Amino acid sequence: MRHILAVCTGNICRSPLAEYLLKHRLAAYPEWTVSSAGVFAGEGQPASQESVDVLAEQGIDASGHRSRMLTLELVNEADYILVMTESHRSTILAQWPNAADKVHLITEFAVAGSQPEDIADPIGHSTAVYRRTRDQIDAAIADFLLVLVEKGEIQPAS
Repeated sequence: MRHILAVCTGNICRSPLAEYLLKHRLAAYPEWTVSSAGVFAGEGQPASQESVDVLAEQGIDASGHRSRMLTLELVNEADYILVMTESHRSTILAQWPNAADKVHLITEFAVAGSQPEDIADPIGHSTAVYRRTRDQIDAAIADFLLVLVEKGEIQPAS
């Protein structure tokens, strides 16, 4: 089994968006699992209603999501850790420097010439902002999955 871990701050907005979008895109690849966590998350909080709503627009049910704090065990289990900001990467590497090879800014897989950028936290904003955040994360995931195809870690969809 291979595992992808999406990480943000509170594990109620961006990383659940990434987790459920990845699960949806990787549904045909049972050898891959996906989860999420937060670097400063409370335990057991539901995803923000806006996150649930904008995922539902894509036919994805995230109503059962519950937040959790990032732990050494989660870091060790992951093959890829996709973070939403450079600050998340720094926080993880300050605690677990040995994880450097698997921690990636989610937008760093874009085509050559484009600059990776942080995914801004939509908390407290409108559904329209969450929708833009979802689309930004989904585009970054598409680029990430292309890299996995190029590396031979997943087969192209038929």
